[in-house]
Amino acid sequence: MTWMARWISVAALAPLAFAAASSGAGAATPARSFSVLGAQFLKDGKPYQVISAEMHYVRIPRAYWRDRLRKAKAMGLNTITTYSFWNVHEPRPGAYDFTGQNDIAAFIRDAQAEGLDVILRPGPYVCAEWELGGYPSWLLKDRGLVLRSTDAKYTAAVERWLIQLGKQVSPLMVRRGGPIIAIQLENEYGAFGDDKAYLTNLQSSYRRAGLADGLLFTSNQPSDLAKGSLPLLPAAVNFGSGGAAKAVETLEAFRPKGVRMVGEYWAGWFDKWGEDHHETDGRQEAKELSFMLKRGYSVSLYMFHGGTSFGWMNGADSHTGTDYHPDTTSYDYNAPLDEAGNPRYKYALMAAAIADVTGKPAAPAPVPSIAVSFAMSTVRRSASLWDILPAPVHARQPMTFEELDQNYGYVLYRTALAKGRGGTLNLKGMHSFAQVYVNRKLLGTLDRRLGQETIDLPTLDASATLDILVENTGRVNYSHAIRTEQAGLTGAVTLEGRPVEDWSMFRLPMSDPNAIRLSAKPCSGPCFYEAEMTVDRPADTYLDMRGLHKGQLWLGSHNLGRFWEIGPVHTLYAPAPWMQAGANRILFFDLTGGARAAPKSASAPVFGKTTTFREAQ
Repeated sequence: MTWMARWISVAALAPLAFAAASSGAGAATPARSFSVLGAQFLKDGKPYQVISAEMHYVRIPRAYWRDRLRKAKAMGLNTITTYSFWNVHEPRPGAYDFTGQNDIAAFIRDAQAEGLDVILRPGPYVCAEWELGGYPSWLLKDRGLVLRSTDAKYTAAVERWLIQLGKQVSPLMVRRGGPIIAIQLENEYGAFGDDKAYLTNLQSSYRRAGLADGLLFTSNQPSDLAKGSLPLLPAAVNFGSGGAAKAVETLEAFRPKGVRMVGEYWAGWFDKWGEDHHETDGRQEAKELSFMLKRGYSVSLYMFHGGTSFGWMNGADSHTGTDYHPDTTSYDYNAPLDEAGNPRYKYALMAAAIADVTGKPAAPAPVPSIAVSFAMSTVRRSASLWDILPAPVHARQPMTFEELDQNYGYVLYRTALAKGRGGTLNLKGMHSFAQVYVNRKLLGTLDRRLGQETIDLPTLDASATLDILVENTGRVNYSHAIRTEQAGLTGAVTLEGRPVEDWSMFRLPMSDPNAIRLSAKPCSGPCFYEAEMTVDRPADTYLDMRGLHKGQLWLGSHNLGRFWEIGPVHTLYAPAPWMQAGANRILFFDLTGGARAAPKSASAPVFGKTTTFREAQ
């Protein structure tokens, strides 16, 4: 049997073998191997060049997993790289979810069924422009717990999580006949620290969780290779377009006899609220991909298909801890496949570069699916936030989201102010967007992006109610800021330097859109609105949010994500598998309110000002 025939046979049978192994019955799965010999990888004892790219199961509707994987294979890839996302799998301590959209093992088996190997990146820190870098926010409830450290409370939580992850994915390791050929230890740790004890201890946790059965490696940016690597593990280098020549030279100087691997080649870039939309030069990227492959490098593109940070899951960038740049819902990334899974021009260029090196003719480019526009009603019903508040939690000092056992959404902070009070209200450590009201009259907004924490209150001629509606706009996913990234009112609240105390806090996670009580009464201020989209036949569409302000939108029970009038992305991707023929409920929450028209359905995304990157990021 030829090697390729043997591989296809293993790929086809492995899911069945996994099922048998999980139940303790059936024949053993044929063992396979993946290792390093000098500067190259060996797969089943033969030289092997990894040609990979990244996709994230949580950012792609499950019904589309196989389609995206098929397109990856058609571009010439032989491997898919993915992170695992701790915060979606353990939303509450000890409550694990590996079902539906979160079934990481099913995604890995789908990759194998399409003839693709898998590189798994378990973290627990993943960055990925994802909420808190993948950490569950409940870790921050204990302000003494130190993320990405050898702190005993942190490492105990990590080990519990990794053991649960290992139960899902360890049967899919290559030595058991599965597709997982390599595991990345941590994630660009050298950009954060240089504690080798931390990495060594984490490696031991991987081993105990069954995540070290295959090849372990580290990956870091060129300047961080020494800080973020371990001597006995292969090291990969990460960088963006325009930086290939310098980066590979740096890796080769660091490990002259080591394996040649690029862990992340940034084939695109991500967008942040209030900034430009980013595009990158696909021609340059294809040229550099060719350069790396011809030099004998194994390469993983970041991203192949970015997808969407649905719901509340976008992260935020911060390099100093005081700057704050939340990421958009769209994670299109200007990748070879766009947000809806359609090839853009760089897909064909990269396919040609790969075919030139492998000698295998490039497959025809996938036929783009057709996004359509559907009829949308005007707003039919609405509900004022003020009318549907839950029972409050009372405390002398404001509590953070984490202390309130709330991960995402909004919290309304309320207190009474006596007659004669007024002056400068200071919300120290406000994370991350607030609207301030006196007797339900909006006085102004505070935006962490702009460094705003103070607002002037008028002198009160009578006692009044102060309301502060705070949104977690996405926790920071980068730098040491993650360690103090509690959401809500995280510090002291003072009025003219005097503490403001005795608070009622209303938790608004907005986790069940069907629980919102709506009526035909008009609404202004922070409001929920309902409209109806009529679908003759489900197909992908985009919801054009121009004309609305800032908030969240649901298609049926699916939270499509945030919208914000500041852009640069003015549409939300609505995938066909989450629709039904006929009437589809659209529910959206707008902080400013006053909506009379609903979003419009559009056949293409809408971006604001665009910047093209041509230099190494």
